[in-house]
Parts: sequence; C-alpha cells; structure tokens
Amino acid sequence: MIRDPRPGYASSVGTLYSGHSSVPIGIEDRALAHLKLAITTKLRRGESFTLSWTHPEGQARGRSSIWLNPAMPLRFVFDEPEARELDRDWIEELMRSANSSGGITLGAEHMDSSVHEPVTQPAVQPVAEPVLRPVAAA
Repeated sequence: MIRDPRPGYASSVGTLYSGHSSVPIGIEDRALAHLKLAITTKLRRGESFTLSWTHPEGQARGRSSIWLNPAMPLRFVFDEPEARELDRDWIEELMRSANSSGGITLGAEHMDSSVHEPVTQPAVQPVAEPVLRPVAAA
C-alpha cells in the first residue's frame, strides 16, 4: 500500500474522474499530484494497470479498483490552485507499484469519504434450479 512519506501532512482534497463516470474519486491533493505523474507516465507509454484504494471511514467497508488504460479519459481536479513540490522517492514507489501485478494501492488516509460515492453492489438474485423430469423410454 502506498503511503505518503510525510505522514500527518495536512492537505486539501482533489478529485479524479475516470472514464465516463460522473462519480468523483476523492484523493488528497498531494497524493493526487504524485498519482497524476505516475498515471500519465504509464499511459503515455501505452501501459494499462489498476488503481485500488481502501474505503475511508464513513463509506461502506471494503475497497475499490479501477482499470486504467490509454483509451480512458481521465480528469484530475485539484483543490489547491498552486502545484506542490513532488517527492521523487514517492513517485518511484508509485511507478514500481504500477508495474506490479497488483497495481497502485492507496490507503484510506489518501481518500475522502465526502467526495467519493460508495460503490453499491446490485442485489444478487438466486438462480432457479432447473426442473429435471425423467424421460419415458420409447
């Protein structure tokens, strides 16, 4: 799980919009700035990968993942108007993670429960068992 090298660093919350979804993913600005660089580098190279996160308090327990690929539209919206200085070690950690089979995973401390809508699963309807009847011999 990717962790900010400066724990407890107060920050504003930005949003990531993926694909054609109108549901924003709230990610604190500092993490989003680092993610933007890692994501755009991978996509510019034509590489696909996953981005996963654990749900923060206030959301349904669990985690979510999205598949990122070069054909998917993305929009990064930052709360702060000025760009921050980026941490090279953190970017390298994100890139290593993106290259792994598990992709990038953010912790709940990077997510904002007031921005991202919880993912709800549709109710699963039980499948009716087929009725088998013996066939009469001819």
